[in-house]
Amino acid sequence: MLDTNTAKAYIAILREELVPAMGCTEPIAVAFAAAKARETLGTMPDAIEVFCSANIVKNVKGVTVPNTGGLRGIDAAAIAGTISNQPEKKLEVLQPLTDENRAEIARLLTAKYCTAHLAEGIEGLFIDARAYLKSESGQVRQSSRVVIEKTHTGITRIEKNGEVVYSIENLGCRESYISADRREYAILNVRDIIAFAESVNLAEVSDVIRNQISMNSEISDEGLRNDYGVSVGKTLLKYRTNDVRLRARARAAAGSDARMAGCAMPVVINSGSGNQGLTVSLPVIEYAKELGKDEATLIRALVISNLVALEQKEYIGKLSAYCGAVSAAVGSAAAIAWLEGASYEQISATITNGIATADGIICDGAKSSCAAKIATALEAALTGMEIGVQEGKSYQNGEGLVGADVEETIRNIGVVGSVGMKPTDVEIIKLMLK
Repeated sequence: MLDTNTAKAYIAILREELVPAMGCTEPIAVAFAAAKARETLGTMPDAIEVFCSANIVKNVKGVTVPNTGGLRGIDAAAIAGTISNQPEKKLEVLQPLTDENRAEIARLLTAKYCTAHLAEGIEGLFIDARAYLKSESGQVRQSSRVVIEKTHTGITRIEKNGEVVYSIENLGCRESYISADRREYAILNVRDIIAFAESVNLAEVSDVIRNQISMNSEISDEGLRNDYGVSVGKTLLKYRTNDVRLRARARAAAGSDARMAGCAMPVVINSGSGNQGLTVSLPVIEYAKELGKDEATLIRALVISNLVALEQKEYIGKLSAYCGAVSAAVGSAAAIAWLEGASYEQISATITNGIATADGIICDGAKSSCAAKIATALEAALTGMEIGVQEGKSYQNGEGLVGADVEETIRNIGVVGSVGMKPTDVEIIKLMLK
């Protein structure tokens, strides 16, 4: 029986992580920071400035900022957030934009209203948005500053006219379900995740999971109906045998097709990523339909997929050169194995096999090819499930990054993703910035 404290921690993690977001989360986070800077200033700024870490630059460069009429870039995202002026909507901050707003965003973009900079020497998730009121001579009369770190809505500092009005150091953890030291994440492990999923009172988690089911299914439908990006999802269905395995991959890819092309429909994310939210959910939903499972069973399966993915990402980090589609696909495969009646040992083998098969996929920024990486990662993870469940086999300790058990394997890939791939990330970003 799972102890009460662990169950409470896992519920808090799900509520913290499974939130709606429009479009790619990095440009949306830039928009949120800019909107918060305007709110802090108290009026429409005369100019804005944004400093972003290389990881943010990498994930903003190639995607369309949603609800802007096809615009791209940090400056477009920041201007859109400033015009929207609704930071309370967080990762849906651009949802209220109108045609009039879009015209104004385009005008301000041409007028160089926003200046974007690379925040040198800062790794991971970092956004520093600044807003200014200026005199007729161009001197700054008033200013505001909002800093976001670690998570896409994690405000760590707010300043007005140079005075600190909010900081994590002064006021403790941001508004969150999670403790400041993130102790809830430290107890994630596969055995307890399965026990939690099988025993949790569904009333504690069903609202966030149902949102994930409905929102992510809707954007997948949209991706299959229309042409977005290179239409990976539609292409898969066109040229391959239509079975559940294919549909699972195609539906996840189609959601990403739409999302990366700027579709304004919201997605329930996982580990700060809409693509990962799509990958942990849509294949599980498709397999549950195929297997005739009821809603309660589907919800429990999605608890497994989300938490298994989040355990991996806790070691890897939110932004890395390690493709998050891999960890999300492994989470999906673990949940699908559970739906098929797999034991803890078989689910552990599925996770180990999936990681060992596709741990080399790199993240070179958010863009249309993410959909293809999702489909590829899912193929590898589902093959790992077949080896682990149907064949009862697993890669063994010492074979590459495979450890003595599933937990050690997850930790090993976390070290490679968070530490070993830092130089890789640097080279990717250098090439992208060229």
